[in-house]
Amino acid sequence: MSDSSENFHLQQAIISLKAGGVIAYPTEGVWGLGCLWTDEAAINEILRLKQRPLEKGMIVLCSKLSDIERFLLPLAEKDIAQIEQDFPHPVTWILPCKLTVPESVRGQHSSIAVRFSRHRQVQNLCAKVGPIISTSANPTGLAAAMSILDVRHYFHDQLSYILPGELGGYSKPSEIRTLDGQRVR
Repeated sequence: MSDSSENFHLQQAIISLKAGGVIAYPTEGVWGLGCLWTDEAAINEILRLKQRPLEKGMIVLCSKLSDIERFLLPLAEKDIAQIEQDFPHPVTWILPCKLTVPESVRGQHSSIAVRFSRHRQVQNLCAKVGPIISTSANPTGLAAAMSILDVRHYFHDQLSYILPGELGGYSKPSEIRTLDGQRVR
């Protein structure tokens, strides 16, 4: 894809997000559904599309810790070092958050799941709009979308935009870890 084509598609995704839309986009391992992480109506639309219960919570995707830090409880230096460690695969961290974070994001938890993406398109998107919700692009119980065709098959014309691009080289959703070293997924 040429730079001008890539920039055009990025701008369309940004416009869709800012208008309250739900988009699909490639991530490190699978296609994701996302919206602005502060847009309650769009989050509810993702929950409807996925047939996902509110209490599970959602993943927040950002490019760096400072994007989300003001919504978190203070982190120890060792926790920050762990989060910023360069893992060979994508890792989503369960981080303690302020209870002012909406229930639609944190679910029934006092924490939120946060991934600091190294996927270039996701980083560019987050740099323009801030953190976004990220959940695999599939209805609950079905396999995660691995291609734009899978996304279209699952959601037809129900999305505001599909950002074309390539997956980041992994074949499954991110690993989920807690700060005390437990692997959740």
